[in-house]
Amino acid sequence: MRTFLPEDLSIKNWAQIETYFEDLNTRAIDSVEDLKKWMQDRSELEAVLEENMAWRYIKMNIDTTDPELQKSFQFFVQNISPNIAPYAHGLNTKLINSKHLKDLDSAYYFIYLRDIKNAIHLYREENIPLFTELTNKAQKFGEISAQMMVQVDGKDQTLQQASVHLKSIDRDKRKAVFELINERRTEDQTSLDVLLDELISKRQELALNANFDNFRDYKFQAMGRFDYTKEDCFDFHTSIEKEIVPLIADIHKERKTLLGVEVLKPWDMQVDPHGNEPLKPFDGGEDLLDKCIACFDQIRPFYGDCIRQMKAMGHLDLVSRKGKAPGGFMYPLYETGVPFIYMNAVGLLRDAVTMVHEGGHAIHSFYTKDMELTSFKSTPSEVAELASMSMELISMEHWHVFFKDECSWKRARKEQLQGVLATLPWVAMVDEFQHWLYENSDHTHQERHDKWASISKRYGSGLVDWTSYEKYQKTAWQRQLHIYEVPFYYIEYGMAQLGAIAIWRNYKQNPEKALDDYDRALKLGYTKTISEIYETASIKFDFSKAYVKDLANFVKCELELLDN
Repeated sequence: MRTFLPEDLSIKNWAQIETYFEDLNTRAIDSVEDLKKWMQDRSELEAVLEENMAWRYIKMNIDTTDPELQKSFQFFVQNISPNIAPYAHGLNTKLINSKHLKDLDSAYYFIYLRDIKNAIHLYREENIPLFTELTNKAQKFGEISAQMMVQVDGKDQTLQQASVHLKSIDRDKRKAVFELINERRTEDQTSLDVLLDELISKRQELALNANFDNFRDYKFQAMGRFDYTKEDCFDFHTSIEKEIVPLIADIHKERKTLLGVEVLKPWDMQVDPHGNEPLKPFDGGEDLLDKCIACFDQIRPFYGDCIRQMKAMGHLDLVSRKGKAPGGFMYPLYETGVPFIYMNAVGLLRDAVTMVHEGGHAIHSFYTKDMELTSFKSTPSEVAELASMSMELISMEHWHVFFKDECSWKRARKEQLQGVLATLPWVAMVDEFQHWLYENSDHTHQERHDKWASISKRYGSGLVDWTSYEKYQKTAWQRQLHIYEVPFYYIEYGMAQLGAIAIWRNYKQNPEKALDDYDRALKLGYTKTISEIYETASIKFDFSKAYVKDLANFVKCELELLDN
């Protein structure tokens, strides 16, 4: 229930909103109670505006062919967000300069005030139009990707739908579809390269305006990465190369043997090596949703209730179709408190995993919906992804709702664990690539492609033969949305994946305690540091070789148990 804004407020122009910013800007704050009420009113305004933009973004992605939905989103980006920025800076300054700030609970508001001070430090008026331009430009990635279609067996299919055939036991079919998908991607290779050129140029300009040498350094501070440095990222890269890649190589050796091929090709990496047809954990979006609810009910009834409420409110769009932007996400709706899940399911195991992943995000959102300030609900990615990736692994113990026979259940868990290991080198690759992009912002397209090929070799098993397909390998990064839309948001997946393995290990040892710790960590929102939140979950925020090796050995042992 709103106490500051009218319930029937609709956002059709800036003038409707400005009056509330002016109220906050000019209001007298004569006591700590006044200050808290001022903060709560500002939080309500932020929640309403963020949810309004969220719906515009969600609807635009659901149907990229509707120009009115595009205009609706662009209206907010071009006419609302730029006007918010100077007011937000003024309100931040007013808060920090308040004589009653000292009367707030310093521990409870520490993270919030730290972020406010950081925003003041980074604010540059000349960057406001750049933010607008970058937001609009980044959306072109989704527009380009959504138009990528191929014809398989006489049917037009999205690339997500076509990728199902990469699991076919017919090797010739896999090869043909692999070539179709990648040739279609190649048609837009130059467009995507040029788009990234434009994004890098504008991002570098943004950083220079804020007195940073490069966008990477600017972005680290803008993302509030106070708990680790770029050097920690480099340590993560090395730990993955040394401790995870050898395990991937062993998995690839086994795959090659089981498939009985002389060399592994890129189209051999998704098919079941025992010659089984792809797992089919659900039939359509409704079945996926109902099975996810049943799975969550068995872990903790509250988890199932969260998804059940989203279903009742229509806060899900799960199935891939023409004109729908690729990818998947859970979008928090800070005023309503009931988030939205968006994905592109085509019937594969990875779709069921995506559903429980986004469901983990949703549970996190439900746990924080009643927190005092909107900023408390907006957790750093390292914590947000911990919630979702942990749910992937915890839910595995209850995947019998997706698979009625023991053999399929065991096979699904093995595929998931191998996928967990495979995710870590890919995360390291994308992160290392992004560091290079902005440390060498004047690079050419060829240098960019060559760098990705070099990075691929560092984290590759050495067993997958890309001969005659090198051009596809060099541009494989172009399918990664984060590079275009949310730069430097990716290593969090790797850090959180390590944390998720540790939580799952705790769950295997003591399910109730592990879930209690998990819940307590999620309920903190962003009122504690990342390390403190991880400690609350009874795990470590650690990227050292020793810790990665310990977790890798645990996964290796679990995989061996599934083979027995």
